[in-house]
Amino acid sequence: MTSILHMLRGLVTLRWITGKNAGRNAVIAVPSLFLAAAFLVPFLIVLRISLSDMDTAGSPFGGLLSYVDGIVVLKVKIANYLFIAADELYLLTYLSSLKYAAITTAICLFIGYPFAYFMARARPSIRPVLMMLVMLPFWTSFLLRVYAWKGILANHGLLNDLLIALGVIQEPLHMMNTSFSLVVGMVYAYLPFMILPLYANLVKMDMRYLEAAADLGATPLQAFWRITVPLSKSGIIAGAMLVFIPSVGEYVIPELLGGPETLMIGRVLWDEYFTNNDWAMASSVTVLVVLLILVPMAIFNKYKTDQDAGERT
Repeated sequence: MTSILHMLRGLVTLRWITGKNAGRNAVIAVPSLFLAAAFLVPFLIVLRISLSDMDTAGSPFGGLLSYVDGIVVLKVKIANYLFIAADELYLLTYLSSLKYAAITTAICLFIGYPFAYFMARARPSIRPVLMMLVMLPFWTSFLLRVYAWKGILANHGLLNDLLIALGVIQEPLHMMNTSFSLVVGMVYAYLPFMILPLYANLVKMDMRYLEAAADLGATPLQAFWRITVPLSKSGIIAGAMLVFIPSVGEYVIPELLGGPETLMIGRVLWDEYFTNNDWAMASSVTVLVVLLILVPMAIFNKYKTDQDAGERT
């Protein structure tokens, strides 16, 4: 989305293409135009459908523009947005999606930071092996990995059978189709997206800061909280965005591992599109989800801009 905004900003004047750096700008324009075609244009189409009647959604302008007696009439339907604002189900679904995305992000940070720290401080010869272990799950289908957790967390699954065999429990624990199974599945799926940016940030940290802190009498824990954590703040924010944003709209994991009490916005979108066949309402929900996701992205972009400006000064 940031690249699209840069592209639109640059295309305002023709000089951006024909100026002194025309070659460099033209190279930048190619991926920017691709991003616009792949993301901005589909979003505008969804926005048009959300403002149209269902029976006119398939027309070129979705019934938004009409020509009557020499007059161009713009008709925008906001009833879907008003219905979403008044319906408690959608509000609770949005809040539920934000809650589970925030929990997933916090747990991924709690698990991923020590792992990324260990990777960054490991010998350079074994870092590629550790990196491969982090990326190894991506070699397997995402759907198969989620299905594997169904076999692990089922009432007679691998985990319950192991606990019963060890004498820890007497009866199987109900873990499937609960908030627990949902969070476990989401943490497992998105943990690498937290580890990788943290590792990329920590591995570049200048160790002389820690040596200076030790010379000034700081304990290892004090040096960690006052030097390592602040210097890795950009990696923390980047990892949090990479986990939080897709977690908000997640559909597969809530559908396979979640239960009735773990309703998230992705499942609501599926029902609106394919069960109720109400594309206008589903598009309205989609637009609100995108706007909801843009807020943390804007915060992250502002933070990076301020950080870059501080480093230049």
